[in-house]
Amino acid sequence: MLKSASRLALTLAIAVATIAQPLQADAGETRAPKPGPNYVWKCIKALSICDWFLQSTRHKPGSDKIPGKKPVKSTTKQPERICLQGGAARTCTSNLGNWSNSRQCYLRRLQPQPPRSDPAWQGHTDGAIWNCVSEYDDHFVTKWVWIPGTPDTVVVDPVTLVYEAIAAMHLDAPLVSTAPGPGQIGLVNMPVWLWVTKTENTWGPIVRRASVPGLSVTATAQVKAINWSMGDGKTVRCEGPGTPYDKSMGVKGSPTCGHRYVKTSEKLANCKYPVTAVAQWDITWQSTLGDTGQIAMTQQAATQLRIGQAVPVLVDPNGGEAVAPSTATC
Repeated sequence: MLKSASRLALTLAIAVATIAQPLQADAGETRAPKPGPNYVWKCIKALSICDWFLQSTRHKPGSDKIPGKKPVKSTTKQPERICLQGGAARTCTSNLGNWSNSRQCYLRRLQPQPPRSDPAWQGHTDGAIWNCVSEYDDHFVTKWVWIPGTPDTVVVDPVTLVYEAIAAMHLDAPLVSTAPGPGQIGLVNMPVWLWVTKTENTWGPIVRRASVPGLSVTATAQVKAINWSMGDGKTVRCEGPGTPYDKSMGVKGSPTCGHRYVKTSEKLANCKYPVTAVAQWDITWQSTLGDTGQIAMTQQAATQLRIGQAVPVLVDPNGGEAVAPSTATC
């Protein structure tokens, strides 16, 4: 292991020494127009490129201010990237790659990736190896770095992160309950109670975050209402979860979320009303760049209710057996 580390150190030392000094441009080469007054022409042998590079300037603490960023009003506007080395502005993209503020170098993903046995992986099996090139006092230093996720060279729309945060919530269908419940028979004009069981994933509030270097969003989801489609053409909107039924309630109607059927379900498929509960999720979010927004989503669950008719009993005045009138039943 020590021998491998020594060979790696020697290899990096040779690589740094090789690119420590910019190469002189060939006399007959063709150069692109100079981009600006602060650019200088440099060639890097290790990367086999020659190009104009922004000349580095040193920053003294307190000598100037790093440009501030105002909150972005539009939720669809791409976040602005400001590339800085210390306090000096850098071009965000060059032939060396894309500038990373967190790593203070230009990053380019290696293609192909080195074998997993390479020490640059540091024993990891995820992420990728990137070439990291920095400039110090007119000389370049390059190294391989392992990065587990997306580097801060990529400008990500905050809304993209919002949906990542929503996916991490694992929002689920509402947990519906009714009285009468499955296997029971309700009656025409008698109260039906409707409610849902509150959990973090089925009602909220639930908070999740998603981020990349330089940008983070926080999303909060909460059910705003449940729309109950009762199968008889009526919809009951309940702003809250409803009230669970208890036998002590008797035949009173629900104080928060209920319904009454005016016809039996005997002519319907399976002799039951198809009931659907649609939960309306209200998701608000904000980003570290000042963006804010709102997203609406729905989750639904289904059940069935059997509604019958109270049947009178005919009593024989002569003391015979009681007989119920003949009716079509399911």
